Amino acid sequence: MTAAGSTAEPAIAIADLRVVRLGRTVIPGLSLSIPRGQLVGLLGPSGCGKSTLLRSVVGVQEIAGGTVQVLGLPAGCEPLRHRVGYLIQAPSIYQDLTIAENLRYFAKVLGTPRRQLDGEVARVLEQVDLTDLAVASAAALSGGETARVSLAAALLGTPEVLVLDEPTVGLDPVLRRDLWAIFRRLAGQGVTLLVSSHVMDEAVRCDRLLLMRAGAMLADDTLQGVLASTGAPDAEQAFLTLVDRAAGTPAARPGGSDHRGRHEKPEPHQGVST
Repeated sequence: MTAAGSTAEPAIAIADLRVVRLGRTVIPGLSLSIPRGQLVGLLGPSGCGKSTLLRSVVGVQEIAGGTVQVLGLPAGCEPLRHRVGYLIQAPSIYQDLTIAENLRYFAKVLGTPRRQLDGEVARVLEQVDLTDLAVASAAALSGGETARVSLAAALLGTPEVLVLDEPTVGLDPVLRRDLWAIFRRLAGQGVTLLVSSHVMDEAVRCDRLLLMRAGAMLADDTLQGVLASTGAPDAEQAFLTLVDRAAGTPAARPGGSDHRGRHEKPEPHQGVST
């Protein structure tokens, strides 16, 4: 929801979104609103519908019902082409080109005027701290460098909204930290970021959390709010508590003990995978 007292139009507004894929309902009817200028984490286990939701936000997912609006316009419409950046999970660069050549190509696809290409490429390279590697072959890059080049491509055109699908998956802690520092810097510049992850400890890096499971939102709140409402010590335990609540299972207390009697047989615990 929008911040208290704010009347600004949200960056992303979703109402009764329903998505069906291969005959299976992936998202049964989801509504949410994301304010502008926030770094929002979409957290949940693999298979819960995160990528489907992100695809719906950028307008590349066929939906069965509901509406998705981005910056006040229908998701995926032509006017949003330069205003929304999208980073998919798989590397999205050409291995036989240099970093600069990749970015120059993507900038051309976006319609950047020829006289502005060099400046645009230099701008995004600086944003992701890759200026010194501009002429390096993409095939020679590390996983972290490849992730940053993909992010640079998403930044072309100065997007107002960035939709990032598990951008830190498979990266070591140092590279994850560096990417999140970039995300935080962008949010400080007024960009709205929706970042998905299945790593619960990344919750501490977000302004707001969307905790998702089986196509539904278990929580839409700050980390502090989620912890307060569940009594959990961290995001992972909070998520498990919310899963248990949704299933009607008595939740374990933080620390491992629960409210059942000492000799009462515990019920099966609800796992986080779907």
